[in-house]
Amino acid sequence: MNCNVMNEVIAAFPIETDENGRLTEQIPYGNGHINDTFRLCCKTQDQKEKNFILQRINHDIFKNPSQLMENVVHVTEYLRGIIISQGGDPDRETLNVVKTRDGANFYQDCNGNDWRVFPFVERSLCLEKVEDQKDFYDSAVAFGNFQKMLADFPVETLHETIVNFHNTPSRFQDFRKAVWEGDKERVETAGKEIAFALDREQDTAVLTNLLAEGKLPLRVTHNDTKLNNILFDADTREALCVIDLDTIMPGLSLYDFGDSIRFGASTGAEDERDLSKVQLDLSLFEIFTRGYLKGCAGSLTRTEIEMLPMGAKLMTYECGIRFLADYLTGDHYFKIHRENHNLDRARTQFKLVADMEEKWEELRGIVERICPEI
Repeated sequence: MNCNVMNEVIAAFPIETDENGRLTEQIPYGNGHINDTFRLCCKTQDQKEKNFILQRINHDIFKNPSQLMENVVHVTEYLRGIIISQGGDPDRETLNVVKTRDGANFYQDCNGNDWRVFPFVERSLCLEKVEDQKDFYDSAVAFGNFQKMLADFPVETLHETIVNFHNTPSRFQDFRKAVWEGDKERVETAGKEIAFALDREQDTAVLTNLLAEGKLPLRVTHNDTKLNNILFDADTREALCVIDLDTIMPGLSLYDFGDSIRFGASTGAEDERDLSKVQLDLSLFEIFTRGYLKGCAGSLTRTEIEMLPMGAKLMTYECGIRFLADYLTGDHYFKIHRENHNLDRARTQFKLVADMEEKWEELRGIVERICPEI
Protein backbone atom coordinates (compact mmCIF):
# COMPACT_ATOMS: atom_id res chain seq x y z
CA MET A 1 0.00 0.00 0.00
CA ASN A 2 1.39 3.37 -1.06
CA CYS A 3 2.11 5.39 2.10
CA ASN A 4 0.89 8.62 0.55
CA VAL A 5 -2.45 7.05 -0.33
CA MET A 6 -2.77 5.52 3.13
CA ASN A 7 -2.05 8.90 4.73
CA GLU A 8 -4.63 10.52 2.45
CA VAL A 9 -7.26 7.97 3.49
CA ILE A 10 -6.52 8.20 7.21
CA ALA A 11 -6.64 12.00 7.09
CA ALA A 12 -10.17 11.82 5.65
CA PHE A 13 -11.50 10.28 8.89
CA PRO A 14 -11.60 11.75 12.43
CA ILE A 15 -8.76 9.53 13.67
CA GLU A 16 -6.19 11.05 16.02
CA THR A 17 -2.55 11.02 14.89
CA ASP A 18 0.66 12.50 16.29
CA GLU A 19 2.03 15.91 15.30
CA ASN A 20 3.49 14.35 12.15
CA GLY A 21 0.19 12.79 11.11
CA ARG A 22 1.28 9.28 12.08
CA LEU A 23 -0.51 6.49 13.90
CA THR A 24 0.98 4.36 16.63
CA GLU A 25 0.48 1.31 14.40
CA GLN A 26 -1.19 0.35 11.11
CA ILE A 27 -1.08 -3.33 10.17
CA PRO A 28 -2.97 -5.79 7.94
CA TYR A 29 -5.69 -7.49 9.96
CA GLY A 30 -7.72 -10.71 9.70
CA ASN A 31 -7.89 -13.28 6.92
CA GLY A 32 -10.85 -12.10 4.85
CA HIS A 33 -10.82 -12.93 1.15
CA ILE A 34 -12.85 -9.99 -0.19
CA ASN A 35 -11.79 -6.63 1.30
CA ASP A 36 -8.33 -5.36 2.30
CA THR A 37 -8.44 -4.82 6.06
CA PHE A 38 -6.10 -2.94 8.41
CA ARG A 39 -6.07 -2.25 12.13
CA LEU A 40 -5.19 1.32 13.03
CA CYS A 41 -3.92 2.13 16.51
CA CYS A 42 -3.73 5.67 17.84
CA LYS A 43 -3.33 7.52 21.13
CA THR A 44 -6.01 9.92 22.28
CA GLN A 45 -5.14 13.29 23.83
CA ASP A 46 -5.29 11.73 27.29
CA GLN A 47 -2.83 9.02 26.07
CA LYS A 48 -5.38 6.23 25.95
CA GLU A 49 -5.03 3.69 23.14
CA LYS A 50 -7.83 3.56 20.58
CA ASN A 51 -8.13 1.16 17.64
CA PHE A 52 -10.04 1.26 14.38
CA ILE A 53 -10.69 -1.10 11.48
CA LEU A 54 -9.97 0.37 8.04
CA GLN A 55 -11.21 -1.51 4.97
CA ARG A 56 -10.89 -1.05 1.24
CA ILE A 57 -14.17 -2.14 -0.34
CA ASN A 58 -13.61 -4.61 -3.16
CA HIS A 59 -15.33 -2.88 -6.07
CA ASP A 60 -14.78 -5.89 -8.35
CA ILE A 61 -17.48 -7.63 -6.29
CA PHE A 62 -19.41 -4.67 -4.89
CA LYS A 63 -20.11 -2.50 -7.91
CA ASN A 64 -21.98 0.23 -6.01
CA PRO A 65 -20.21 1.06 -2.73
CA SER A 66 -22.58 3.96 -2.11
CA GLN A 67 -25.58 1.64 -1.97
CA LEU A 68 -23.63 -0.93 0.04
CA MET A 69 -22.68 1.63 2.66
CA GLU A 70 -26.20 3.07 2.77
CA ASN A 71 -27.43 -0.42 3.70
CA VAL A 72 -24.75 -0.86 6.36
CA VAL A 73 -25.35 2.57 7.92
CA HIS A 74 -29.14 2.28 7.96
CA VAL A 75 -29.05 -1.18 9.53
CA THR A 76 -26.37 -0.44 12.13
CA GLU A 77 -28.00 2.83 13.19
CA TYR A 78 -31.33 1.02 13.54
CA LEU A 79 -29.68 -1.75 15.57
CA ARG A 80 -27.96 0.83 17.76
CA GLY A 81 -31.34 2.34 18.65
CA ILE A 82 -32.81 -1.09 19.48
CA ILE A 83 -29.81 -2.03 21.64
CA ILE A 84 -29.95 1.25 23.56
CA SER A 85 -33.69 0.79 24.18
CA GLN A 86 -32.97 -2.68 25.60
CA GLY A 87 -30.24 -1.39 27.92
CA GLY A 88 -27.40 -2.98 25.97
CA ASP A 89 -24.01 -1.68 24.91
CA PRO A 90 -24.28 -0.34 21.34
CA ASP A 91 -20.50 0.07 21.05
CA ARG A 92 -20.01 -3.70 21.44
CA GLU A 93 -23.26 -5.26 20.29
CA THR A 94 -23.29 -3.85 16.76
CA LEU A 95 -20.83 -2.45 14.26
CA ASN A 96 -20.73 1.35 14.05
CA VAL A 97 -19.64 3.27 10.96
CA VAL A 98 -17.18 6.13 11.42
CA LYS A 99 -18.20 8.92 9.04
CA THR A 100 -15.57 10.92 7.16
CA ARG A 101 -14.71 14.45 8.28
CA ASP A 102 -17.17 15.58 5.58
CA GLY A 103 -19.94 13.38 6.98
CA ALA A 104 -19.83 10.75 4.22
CA ASN A 105 -20.26 7.01 4.80
CA PHE A 106 -16.99 6.19 3.03
CA TYR A 107 -14.04 7.87 1.31
CA GLN A 108 -12.82 7.50 -2.26
CA ASP A 109 -9.07 7.98 -2.65
CA CYS A 110 -7.10 9.51 -5.53
CA ASN A 111 -6.97 6.12 -7.27
CA GLY A 112 -10.72 5.58 -7.13
CA ASN A 113 -10.63 3.05 -4.29
CA ASP A 114 -13.33 3.22 -1.62
CA TRP A 115 -12.55 3.04 2.11
CA ARG A 116 -14.57 2.80 5.31
CA VAL A 117 -13.77 2.81 9.02
CA PHE A 118 -15.31 1.08 12.04
CA PRO A 119 -14.29 1.41 15.69
CA PHE A 120 -12.41 -1.73 16.71
CA VAL A 121 -14.42 -3.83 19.18
CA GLU A 122 -11.92 -4.35 21.98
CA ARG A 123 -11.54 -7.67 23.81
CA SER A 124 -13.28 -9.59 21.06
CA LEU A 125 -12.39 -12.59 18.91
CA CYS A 126 -13.57 -14.52 15.85
CA LEU A 127 -13.70 -18.31 15.52
CA GLU A 128 -12.85 -19.99 12.22
CA LYS A 129 -14.46 -23.31 13.17
CA VAL A 130 -16.66 -24.80 15.87
CA GLU A 131 -14.36 -25.43 18.82
CA ASP A 132 -17.16 -26.07 21.29
CA GLN A 133 -20.85 -26.83 20.78
CA LYS A 134 -21.69 -23.87 23.00
CA ASP A 135 -19.94 -21.57 20.52
CA PHE A 136 -22.16 -22.88 17.73
CA TYR A 137 -25.26 -22.49 19.88
CA ASP A 138 -24.31 -18.94 20.86
CA SER A 139 -23.68 -18.02 17.23
CA ALA A 140 -27.16 -19.33 16.40
CA VAL A 141 -28.72 -17.22 19.14
CA ALA A 142 -26.81 -14.19 17.83
CA PHE A 143 -27.96 -14.68 14.23
CA GLY A 144 -31.52 -15.31 15.44
CA ASN A 145 -31.45 -12.21 17.62
CA PHE A 146 -30.12 -10.24 14.65
CA GLN A 147 -33.18 -11.40 12.71
CA LYS A 148 -35.53 -10.54 15.58
CA MET A 149 -34.14 -7.03 16.10
CA LEU A 150 -34.59 -6.31 12.40
CA ALA A 151 -38.05 -7.86 12.12
CA ASP A 152 -39.73 -4.43 11.85
CA PHE A 153 -37.02 -2.77 9.79
CA PRO A 154 -38.43 -1.32 6.52
CA VAL A 155 -36.82 -3.91 4.27
CA GLU A 156 -38.03 -2.15 1.12
CA THR A 157 -35.54 0.66 1.84
CA LEU A 158 -32.53 -1.62 1.36
CA HIS A 159 -30.65 -1.91 -1.91
CA GLU A 160 -30.03 -5.29 -3.55
CA THR A 161 -26.27 -4.84 -3.74
CA ILE A 162 -25.64 -8.20 -5.46
CA VAL A 163 -28.59 -8.99 -7.71
CA ASN A 164 -30.05 -12.51 -7.26
CA PHE A 165 -27.41 -13.37 -4.66
CA HIS A 166 -29.48 -16.17 -3.12
CA ASN A 167 -32.00 -16.61 -5.93
CA THR A 168 -31.54 -20.34 -6.43
CA PRO A 169 -33.46 -20.59 -9.76
CA SER A 170 -31.26 -17.80 -11.13
CA ARG A 171 -28.13 -19.55 -9.84
CA PHE A 172 -29.36 -22.75 -11.52
CA GLN A 173 -29.66 -20.97 -14.87
CA ASP A 174 -26.11 -19.65 -14.43
CA PHE A 175 -24.99 -23.22 -13.75
CA ARG A 176 -26.83 -24.57 -16.80
CA LYS A 177 -25.17 -21.91 -18.95
CA ALA A 178 -21.79 -22.95 -17.54
CA VAL A 179 -22.48 -26.55 -18.60
CA TRP A 180 -23.29 -25.37 -22.14
CA GLU A 181 -20.41 -22.95 -22.49
CA GLY A 182 -17.78 -24.39 -20.14
CA ASP A 183 -14.54 -26.19 -20.90
CA LYS A 184 -15.50 -29.47 -22.61
CA GLU A 185 -12.87 -31.52 -20.84
CA ARG A 186 -13.99 -30.19 -17.47
CA VAL A 187 -17.65 -30.82 -18.33
CA GLU A 188 -16.76 -34.43 -19.07
CA THR A 189 -14.72 -34.77 -15.86
CA ALA A 190 -17.62 -33.43 -13.77
CA GLY A 191 -20.32 -35.49 -15.49
CA LYS A 192 -21.48 -37.17 -12.27
CA GLU A 193 -21.71 -33.88 -10.39
CA ILE A 194 -23.53 -32.18 -13.28
CA ALA A 195 -26.11 -34.97 -13.34
CA PHE A 196 -26.59 -34.68 -9.56
CA ALA A 197 -27.30 -30.95 -9.88
CA LEU A 198 -29.62 -31.31 -12.88
CA ASP A 199 -31.64 -34.03 -11.14
CA ARG A 200 -32.63 -31.51 -8.42
CA GLU A 201 -33.84 -28.68 -10.62
CA GLN A 202 -37.38 -29.09 -9.26
CA ASP A 203 -36.17 -28.07 -5.79
CA THR A 204 -34.60 -24.79 -6.85
CA ALA A 205 -37.79 -22.68 -6.86
CA VAL A 206 -39.40 -24.02 -3.68
CA LEU A 207 -38.55 -20.98 -1.54
CA THR A 208 -38.86 -18.31 -4.23
CA ASN A 209 -42.31 -19.67 -5.14
CA LEU A 210 -43.42 -19.43 -1.50
CA LEU A 211 -42.14 -15.85 -1.42
CA ALA A 212 -44.02 -14.99 -4.62
CA GLU A 213 -47.20 -16.54 -3.19
CA GLY A 214 -46.92 -14.43 -0.04
CA LYS A 215 -46.33 -17.50 2.16
CA LEU A 216 -42.82 -16.39 3.19
CA PRO A 217 -42.05 -12.81 4.30
CA LEU A 218 -39.27 -10.73 2.81
CA ARG A 219 -36.83 -9.84 5.57
CA VAL A 220 -33.50 -8.18 6.22
CA THR A 221 -30.94 -10.94 5.79
CA HIS A 222 -27.21 -11.13 6.36
CA ASN A 223 -26.61 -13.68 3.59
CA ASP A 224 -23.20 -14.86 4.82
CA THR A 225 -23.90 -16.39 8.22
CA LYS A 226 -20.69 -18.28 8.85
CA LEU A 227 -19.39 -18.72 12.38
CA ASN A 228 -16.49 -16.33 11.70
CA ASN A 229 -18.96 -13.51 11.11
CA ILE A 230 -19.78 -13.41 14.81
CA LEU A 231 -17.65 -11.50 17.32
CA PHE A 232 -17.27 -13.22 20.69
CA ASP A 233 -16.30 -11.56 23.94
CA ALA A 234 -12.69 -12.60 24.63
CA ASP A 235 -13.29 -12.70 28.39
CA THR A 236 -16.73 -14.32 28.71
CA ARG A 237 -16.80 -16.17 25.33
CA GLU A 238 -20.36 -14.90 24.82
CA ALA A 239 -21.48 -13.85 21.34
CA LEU A 240 -21.33 -10.07 21.03
CA CYS A 241 -22.47 -9.02 17.58
CA VAL A 242 -22.84 -9.91 13.92
CA ILE A 243 -20.16 -8.51 11.60
CA ASP A 244 -19.34 -8.40 7.87
CA LEU A 245 -22.53 -6.67 6.76
CA ASP A 246 -21.60 -6.20 3.10
CA THR A 247 -24.29 -8.60 1.90
CA ILE A 248 -27.11 -7.15 4.03
CA MET A 249 -30.05 -7.20 1.62
CA PRO A 250 -33.72 -8.10 1.34
CA GLY A 251 -34.06 -11.89 1.46
CA LEU A 252 -35.43 -14.87 3.36
CA SER A 253 -34.62 -15.87 6.93
CA LEU A 254 -34.12 -19.39 5.56
CA TYR A 255 -31.08 -18.19 3.62
CA ASP A 256 -29.32 -17.18 6.83
CA PHE A 257 -30.32 -20.34 8.71
CA GLY A 258 -29.39 -22.58 5.78
CA ASP A 259 -25.95 -21.11 5.18
CA SER A 260 -25.06 -21.50 8.85
CA ILE A 261 -25.99 -25.19 8.74
CA ARG A 262 -24.10 -25.71 5.49
CA PHE A 263 -20.94 -24.23 6.96
CA GLY A 264 -21.15 -25.22 10.61
CA ALA A 265 -22.99 -28.55 10.85
CA SER A 266 -20.89 -30.47 8.32
CA THR A 267 -18.42 -33.04 9.66
CA GLY A 268 -15.94 -32.22 6.89
CA ALA A 269 -14.12 -29.20 5.55
CA GLU A 270 -15.69 -27.28 2.68
CA ASP A 271 -13.04 -28.63 0.31
CA GLU A 272 -12.56 -32.12 1.83
CA ARG A 273 -11.41 -34.62 -0.80
CA ASP A 274 -12.30 -37.70 1.26
CA LEU A 275 -16.09 -37.60 0.94
CA SER A 276 -16.50 -40.37 3.52
CA LYS A 277 -15.70 -37.67 6.09
CA VAL A 278 -18.55 -35.40 4.93
CA GLN A 279 -22.01 -35.68 6.43
CA LEU A 280 -24.55 -33.60 8.31
CA ASP A 281 -24.07 -33.75 12.08
CA LEU A 282 -27.62 -34.07 13.42
CA SER A 283 -26.60 -32.97 16.90
CA LEU A 284 -25.11 -29.76 15.51
CA PHE A 285 -28.22 -29.23 13.36
CA GLU A 286 -30.37 -29.49 16.49
CA ILE A 287 -28.08 -27.25 18.54
CA PHE A 288 -28.13 -24.52 15.91
CA THR A 289 -31.88 -24.82 15.33
CA ARG A 290 -32.57 -24.45 19.06
CA GLY A 291 -30.29 -21.44 19.32
CA TYR A 292 -31.58 -19.76 16.18
CA LEU A 293 -35.22 -20.12 17.20
CA LYS A 294 -34.43 -18.90 20.71
CA GLY A 295 -32.75 -15.83 19.25
CA CYS A 296 -35.64 -15.20 16.86
CA ALA A 297 -37.95 -15.28 19.91
CA GLY A 298 -41.19 -15.91 18.06
CA SER A 299 -40.52 -13.52 15.18
CA LEU A 300 -40.61 -16.27 12.51
CA THR A 301 -43.80 -17.49 10.89
CA ARG A 302 -45.01 -21.07 11.03
CA THR A 303 -44.07 -21.61 7.38
CA GLU A 304 -40.55 -20.27 7.95
CA ILE A 305 -40.06 -22.75 10.79
CA GLU A 306 -41.45 -25.65 8.75
CA MET A 307 -39.09 -24.85 5.89
CA LEU A 308 -35.88 -24.72 7.95
CA PRO A 309 -34.61 -28.08 6.61
CA MET A 310 -35.29 -26.92 3.05
CA GLY A 311 -33.34 -23.74 3.74
CA ALA A 312 -30.35 -25.87 4.79
CA LYS A 313 -30.62 -28.12 1.76
CA LEU A 314 -31.08 -25.34 -0.79
CA MET A 315 -28.27 -23.14 0.49
CA THR A 316 -25.93 -26.15 0.39
CA TYR A 317 -27.10 -27.12 -3.10
CA GLU A 318 -26.84 -23.52 -4.32
CA CYS A 319 -23.29 -23.21 -3.05
CA GLY A 320 -22.45 -26.50 -4.76
CA ILE A 321 -23.71 -25.38 -8.18
CA ARG A 322 -21.84 -22.09 -7.80
CA PHE A 323 -18.58 -23.95 -7.10
CA LEU A 324 -19.27 -26.31 -9.99
CA ALA A 325 -20.15 -23.54 -12.45
CA ASP A 326 -16.92 -21.71 -11.54
CA TYR A 327 -14.92 -24.90 -12.11
CA LEU A 328 -16.52 -25.45 -15.51
CA THR A 329 -15.80 -21.90 -16.67
CA GLY A 330 -12.20 -21.63 -15.49
CA ASP A 331 -12.18 -20.75 -11.77
CA HIS A 332 -12.68 -17.01 -12.11
CA TYR A 333 -14.76 -16.24 -9.00
CA PHE A 334 -13.65 -18.43 -6.08
CA LYS A 335 -9.96 -18.44 -5.28
CA ILE A 336 -8.33 -21.84 -5.77
CA HIS A 337 -5.18 -23.26 -4.18
CA ARG A 338 -4.86 -26.54 -6.07
CA GLU A 339 -6.00 -28.26 -9.25
CA ASN A 340 -9.73 -29.11 -9.26
CA HIS A 341 -10.23 -27.14 -6.04
CA ASN A 342 -13.68 -25.86 -7.01
CA LEU A 343 -14.72 -29.31 -8.18
CA ASP A 344 -13.70 -30.71 -4.79
CA ARG A 345 -15.77 -27.98 -3.12
CA ALA A 346 -18.78 -28.82 -5.26
CA ARG A 347 -18.45 -32.51 -4.40
CA THR A 348 -18.47 -31.82 -0.66
CA GLN A 349 -21.61 -29.70 -0.98
CA PHE A 350 -23.40 -32.34 -3.01
CA LYS A 351 -22.36 -35.07 -0.56
CA LEU A 352 -23.86 -32.94 2.21
CA VAL A 353 -27.07 -32.45 0.20
CA ALA A 354 -27.34 -36.21 -0.36
CA ASP A 355 -26.85 -36.86 3.35
CA MET A 356 -29.54 -34.31 4.21
CA GLU A 357 -31.92 -36.12 1.86
CA GLU A 358 -31.21 -39.43 3.59
CA LYS A 359 -31.85 -37.80 6.98
CA TRP A 360 -34.82 -35.71 5.85
CA GLU A 361 -37.40 -37.14 8.24
CA GLU A 362 -34.94 -36.83 11.12
CA LEU A 363 -34.38 -33.16 10.27
CA ARG A 364 -38.11 -32.50 10.20
CA GLY A 365 -38.49 -34.41 13.46
CA ILE A 366 -35.88 -32.24 15.16
CA VAL A 367 -37.70 -29.07 14.13
CA GLU A 368 -41.03 -30.51 15.31
CA ARG A 369 -39.56 -31.48 18.68
CA ILE A 370 -38.25 -27.96 19.19
CA CYS A 371 -41.50 -26.34 18.00
CA PRO A 372 -44.22 -28.97 18.58
CA GLU A 373 -46.98 -26.51 17.69
CA ILE A 374 -46.06 -26.61 13.99
